[in-house]
Amino acid sequence: IRGYSRLFSFLRSHVTFHHSEKQLELFLTFFVDTRWGIVLNGGMKRGEMSQESGARPAADVRIGSLLGSFSFRLDPKRRITIPAILRGRMGNPAIVYVVPNLGGKKCLEVFQPEAFANRLEELNRLSLTDADASEFVTMIGRVSETLDVDVQGRIRISDALLDHIGVERDVTIIGAMNRIQIWAAGNEPTFGEAFSKIVPAAKAVHF
Repeated sequence: IRGYSRLFSFLRSHVTFHHSEKQLELFLTFFVDTRWGIVLNGGMKRGEMSQESGARPAADVRIGSLLGSFSFRLDPKRRITIPAILRGRMGNPAIVYVVPNLGGKKCLEVFQPEAFANRLEELNRLSLTDADASEFVTMIGRVSETLDVDVQGRIRISDALLDHIGVERDVTIIGAMNRIQIWAAGNEPTFGEAFSKIVPAAKAVHF
């Protein structure tokens, strides 16, 4: 977008960097204008939904860059619309995998195919010979779903999974790096909770 081009040109002309222009561009890819919720590499305003019909946008996969919080209401068919900015960062997938959170949180984890495959590659190999891995594969298959994403970015999660996390009408969608989380509105971490826990959590994972 024009803002991105102007910012990149200004920094290249006025600031001395010790890295290449390609590294500068990669840095700007993750630069967010927090006042407007715009990702400068072509993202939409926060919460803005794509209304276009027809062909699915070209894939643009940047795994590990799903960030932000979005509030939405289920439509009359209980479908959830994945925010356009997150869909683009997921590579505009035709399908997604929905898995209950395995860390005890009351939310659902939504993965695009490549991110999910990375997690399952070793597990699939072990499940042929390891009893614990085989049991896990069976159980995760029982409570997870593979869902189509329509051209407007909507998915229909089963009532069983929505009920499991307490969804009635409203949900909060949180970008969690390589996946998105879906919470029943009001059950998600508050900003105060997130700020109070982010420092010890970052230290724990050596971020």
